[in-house]
Amino acid sequence: MNQMTISKSKLKSRILEILRDVERTRKELIITDHGRPVLKIPPYSPKPSEVLKTLRGSVVKYTDPTGPIEASWNALS
Repeated sequence: MNQMTISKSKLKSRILEILRDVERTRKELIITDHGRPVLKIPPYSPKPSEVLKTLRGSVVKYTDPTGPIEASWNALS
């Protein structure tokens, strides 16, 4: 997916214009603060599969959720 990036300071005065661009181009908007990404605004999608697309591959599968965490883990006494 393509994206647009803008700083918070520039977004403040152009918010309506930028949001219309997101609608028109269907590109997600990344907002930065001092050059560091802090927010992501994706375009709206009425399809649930599109909303969940960003989560694919991020779920961790635990085969034994009640088992030990790690063999080298030590609890504090």
